Amino acid sequence: MKFSRGAAVAAFLGAPGWALAADINGGALSGWWGVPFAGLLLSIALVPLLAPIFWHHHFGKVTAGWALAFLLPFAAMFGLGATGASLVHALLGEYLPFVILLLALFTVAGGIYIRGSLRGTPALNVAILATGAVLASFMGTTGASMLLIRPLIRANAGRKHTAHIVVFFIFIVSNAGGALTPLGDPPLFLGFLKGVDFFWTLKHIFPQTLFLVGTLLALFFALDSWFMRQPGEWSAPATASDSAERFGFDGKANFALLGVIVALVLTSGIWKSSVAFDIAGTTVGLPGLVRDLGLLAVAWVSLRITPLDVHARNQFGWAPMAEVAKLFAGIFLTIIPVIAMLKAGVDGPFGAIVRAVTRADGSPDPAMYFWAAGTLSSFLDNAPTYLVFFNTAGGDAQQLMTALAPTLAAVSAGAVFMGANTYIGNAPNLMVKAIAEDRGVKMPSFFGYMLWSVGILLPLFALMTWIWFV
Repeated sequence: MKFSRGAAVAAFLGAPGWALAADINGGALSGWWGVPFAGLLLSIALVPLLAPIFWHHHFGKVTAGWALAFLLPFAAMFGLGATGASLVHALLGEYLPFVILLLALFTVAGGIYIRGSLRGTPALNVAILATGAVLASFMGTTGASMLLIRPLIRANAGRKHTAHIVVFFIFIVSNAGGALTPLGDPPLFLGFLKGVDFFWTLKHIFPQTLFLVGTLLALFFALDSWFMRQPGEWSAPATASDSAERFGFDGKANFALLGVIVALVLTSGIWKSSVAFDIAGTTVGLPGLVRDLGLLAVAWVSLRITPLDVHARNQFGWAPMAEVAKLFAGIFLTIIPVIAMLKAGVDGPFGAIVRAVTRADGSPDPAMYFWAAGTLSSFLDNAPTYLVFFNTAGGDAQQLMTALAPTLAAVSAGAVFMGANTYIGNAPNLMVKAIAEDRGVKMPSFFGYMLWSVGILLPLFALMTWIWFV
C-alpha cells in the first residue's frame, strides 16, 4: 500500500497523515530528532496555561518555530534535496488531504442547524452522546463530532458547568464511537486495506466498545445529574418561546453533502488507477486528486447553498478551523523523524517499545500490544502506530484475524480508544476543543484534560485489559 492511500484514509477519519519521507532510515536517527515534536507538544500543553494571551495571538508563530527547529538542522545534515522531498511529501501527500477533508466536514456540518427546545438535561445530553457514538462508526469520528458538538453546546449554554460535557463528548463521540467499522477511525480503514474483513472489528471488539461507551455514558449521567442539582446551575431558565420551537433541521441539503464526502473518500480508498503525478518524489494519484478537488467543491457548494441565518444561528466562524490547520501543520512536519524511528522497529531508537510486546516464548502479548499501541496513539498519529504493531505481529491479515485475533483486537482497540487520552490523540479532539472555546466554554488545559482521561479512562482500560487481553 502506498503512503498516499494511507494518508487519504487518515485524512478522512480525522487523524494526521503519515508524515514520513520514504527514504528516511529511522534506524540511523538519534532520539534527539524527536525534540522539536516534543517541544511542540509541550508548547500546546503549557503555553496556553502559562501565557494564554500570548498563545492566542502567536500560536502560529510558535508552531512555525518548532517546525523550523526540525527543518533547518535536517537540511544541514541531509541536504536541501532530502529536506525538500520530505516537506513536499508531508504537504502534498498528507497535510493537504488531511486539512481539505477537515475543511469539508467543518463547513458542511456547520451548515446544519438542529433547532427545537434543546435543554441540556442529563437525559438529553446522554441521548446526544449515544447518537454520536453510533454515527461515528459510519461517518467517521470527525464527521459525527462536527455535526453534534454545536447543538450540544447550545443546549447547555445556560448552565454553569459545561466543560465536563465536552470532555465526555471527546471521549465517546470523537474516539470510542469510531471503533466498530473501518469508516470510523483511520487505523481500522488501513487494516481493511491490508486485508482485514470489513465487519471483523464489529465482531471482535464490539463487547469492548459497548463496555467502554456504556460505562462512560453511565458515568456521565451520574456526574451531569450531580451538577444539575447544584444551586445556580442554570443561569437562564427555559422560556415559553423556547419550548414552543419544534424540533427539526435547517440546512438539510448539507446531509446529502455529507454523503458525498463519505462517497468521495471511500472511492479514493478503493479505486485503483495507474494515473499518477510525481512531484519532487511524492506520488499524487488520480483517485486522491479527484477526492481532494471533490471535497473542495463540496465545501464551496455548502457555503453557497446554506442560508446565512443558519450560519449565524450556528455561530459559524473560521477561527477553530484555522487553529487546527496551523497546529497540525507543525505536527505533520515535526513528527516526520518520530514516525521514521518507530517504523525502524527493533533496529530503531524506539526498539525497546517494539520488543516489549513479545512474550519470552516469542508469541505476541495482547495486553502489551493494547497498551503500547494505545500509549503511542495518545501522542502520535494512530494510523501509522496501528500499522507498526500490525506488522510487528506478522502483518498477515488472515493469520491476525484467526490465530492471532486477540492481538489484532488489542491493537485495534488500543489505537482507537486511547486517542482520547490527550487533545492531540485524534484530530477531532482538538477541533472540538477549539469550537467549544470559541463558544465560551472554559475547557481544561492540556494537562487538565489529561487529569480527566487518567482518572476516568485509564482505570477502564486497565479493567478491559484484565477482562479481554490477559
